[in-house]
Amino acid sequence: MVDTLITSIDDRGIATVTLSRPDVHNAFNDDLIWELDNAFKKLGADPSVRAIILTGAGKSFSAGADLNWMKAAADYTKEQNMRDALCLSGMLSSLNDCPKPTIALVNGAAFGGGVGLVSCCDIAIAVDSAKFSLSEVRLGLSPATISPYVIAAIGARSARRYFQTAERFDAATAYRIGLVHETAPSLQEAFKVAHVIIKNILGGAPGAQAEAKALIADFAGKDITDELRTDSASRIADRRSSDEGKEGVTAFLEKRNASWSEKT
Repeated sequence: MVDTLITSIDDRGIATVTLSRPDVHNAFNDDLIWELDNAFKKLGADPSVRAIILTGAGKSFSAGADLNWMKAAADYTKEQNMRDALCLSGMLSSLNDCPKPTIALVNGAAFGGGVGLVSCCDIAIAVDSAKFSLSEVRLGLSPATISPYVIAAIGARSARRYFQTAERFDAATAYRIGLVHETAPSLQEAFKVAHVIIKNILGGAPGAQAEAKALIADFAGKDITDELRTDSASRIADRRSSDEGKEGVTAFLEKRNASWSEKT
């Protein structure tokens, strides 16, 4: 049996999740969606994992939904299609809400749901040759399930263009509109960029990083009310008295590495 998802964890606690359906450009089907959802939940709960890299095997990152899978879905009832869509939405949520830092390493084309995966990651690095497209309208569909994550990544203004035109755009454009944070001339160079980012991630406290990530989900776009200010104050008060908070401040004052950064 051929593995459609390959997961490995190195001795630093860096997990690499590789979409492995290169013959269909790493397109989603039921099985791959389930495997991805399970992988993100499992890795997110594993205390030995410090960060997760998501990439694709072969020439593509992900072409989105498998065409044969979508063809079969055309004959589904509304209820069956709803269940399918909720499975995809659940997988994207598992990635988006994963408490570990996540890095999309976009090794090639990312279309449709592939753009959704990139948008759900905290950090995205693309090779210069990568191509992107929110291609759903050309199939008579819409990017509904991925839209909350894509809009959060590129903003409403860019979404108004690319959701409707389905045009292909390059890595430089993806960088300009905020879909990716870094670009690199080759996959080897992209991994080097990822290595620098990971080195910085390993210098941070795992619990603090998870809570810092939650701040964005909980506070982004919210009005700064008395309730929000109280919530934010309560969170830093808890963190100051936490084991990580005490260790981090003590290590800084003693001019030594904190316990979690000894592997850097």
